[in-house]
Parts: sequence; C-alpha cells; structure tokens
Amino acid sequence: MKSKSILGLAFLIFAACFLPPAIGAEKLSAVRERMEKRLEAVNALKQKKVIGENNRGFLEVRGNVHGPEDQIVADENSDRRVVYAAIAAETGASVNDVGRQRAEQLLSLAKRGHWVQDHSGEWRHK
Repeated sequence: MKSKSILGLAFLIFAACFLPPAIGAEKLSAVRERMEKRLEAVNALKQKKVIGENNRGFLEVRGNVHGPEDQIVADENSDRRVVYAAIAAETGASVNDVGRQRAEQLLSLAKRGHWVQDHSGEWRHK
C-alpha cells in the first residue's frame, strides 16, 4: 500500500507543479487532501472486489455498493477528473490521454486479486 500511496502522491505533486493558473494551487490542495483522506476507503473497496480500475483511469463499480460506498467512487472519480484536466491543460494532451496513461500506472500498481481493466476493455483480477 505504501508504494501505491507514494506514487499517487507523486502524481498529485506533479499535477501541482504544472497546474495552470486558472485552476490554482488552492483547489489542487483541496483535491489532494480529499484524495488522501479517501485512499483507505478506496483500497478497502478494492479489497472487497466491488470496485476496480478501468482503462481510462477511473474507478468503476464491479459489485454491490450502496450509499456511502457509491459516493466514495463518485467523489474519487470527480477529483481524478480535476487532476487529469489540469495535467491535460498544461501538457497539451487530451484528458482522455492523461487518464489512460494514469490507468497504465494503476494497472501496474494493482494488488493481486483487484479488479483491473486491460487495454482491450477486458476485466480480470490481477
């Protein structure tokens, strides 16, 4: 979990360094805080095998989630969109390209048994 957490934080730090002024460091700081607070809950849902990482860099429901769990997924994906959009704006890449690149990182970091979606769209347990 530490290496995954460290890489996630490194990704956010990269985003912070390259944020366009329109988005602002204050907003990214709030996003980073929310994502850090949510990390344990996200990992727990992955361990329960009810969510997985899709090939676009977002969480996707793979089992039964209810209320607060569904909100965790929605909130995480919303914050990821903000980060991906900031990186895309700075680098000239598309948001989709940024998300797919992040998905590759997340696929390599996934723990054994977690749901992951490969490039072709196939879901499997790693």
